[in-house]
Amino acid sequence: MQRYYFDLRDDDGLTIDDEGIELPDLRAVRYEASRTVVDAARDVLLRPMRPTEVAVEVRDESGPVMRMRFMIDIKEYRAQGAR
Repeated sequence: MQRYYFDLRDDDGLTIDDEGIELPDLRAVRYEASRTVVDAARDVLLRPMRPTEVAVEVRDESGPVMRMRFMIDIKEYRAQGAR
């Protein structure tokens, strides 16, 4: 099995995964990246809302393998208190 590292990039910068996880194939990598981005998005949504992007950047010992992004885009149509 191959070892993959799931680095997290958000508005606070880049968090490097030093441990990684052994996975059998790219399907498993995509599943793990999905779980990681969902957890990160949940954390972002608990903060005061602002536009943001969260990305999971997957790499192995040879370099980049995959990037999965989640974006929150806020567009206000009315000012607070307006009716």
